[in-house]
Amino acid sequence: MVTVRRAIAGDAERVAQILIDVRSAFMPYAPLAHAPEQVRSWVAQSLVPSGGTVVAEWNGAIVGVMAAEREVTCSWITQMAVDPLHVGAGIGSLLLQHAFRSCPLPIRLYTFQANAGARRFYERRGFRPVRLSDGATNEERCPDVLYQLTAVPAPRVRGGSRITDA
Repeated sequence: MVTVRRAIAGDAERVAQILIDVRSAFMPYAPLAHAPEQVRSWVAQSLVPSGGTVVAEWNGAIVGVMAAEREVTCSWITQMAVDPLHVGAGIGSLLLQHAFRSCPLPIRLYTFQANAGARRFYERRGFRPVRLSDGATNEERCPDVLYQLTAVPAPRVRGGSRITDA
């Protein structure tokens, strides 16, 4: 059973480790903009306290994280990561279902152009590319793609999962 719940201060270390591990496993082409210690500090002091961060738990262990925020004209998924050992288990889909329920449309996000796996994942779930850039405005200076979702697709969450608003 995988559950999604609001992140709390005690989750910060695990959330940071997932973000660090995902970068290492899936984005070797993107230079690190921040050292792991800086990531841990940012997660603990900014990301988790922002209130827009949720975690996915499986058997009591945090295996995924998503952060979202609302603006006047759209919602943003600012962070989305699944522990590399659990990719392909439906956790990312469950996190997106949470976003589909809680974020007003349209929903936007960025990913690197070279991140073919993430691009396929988002496109299969209804996100469409709106703009490609050369990366001049992101910290890593890697070409990126802006995605937008304007209509929520039918749920693709596997059995045995649930979303909670705890």
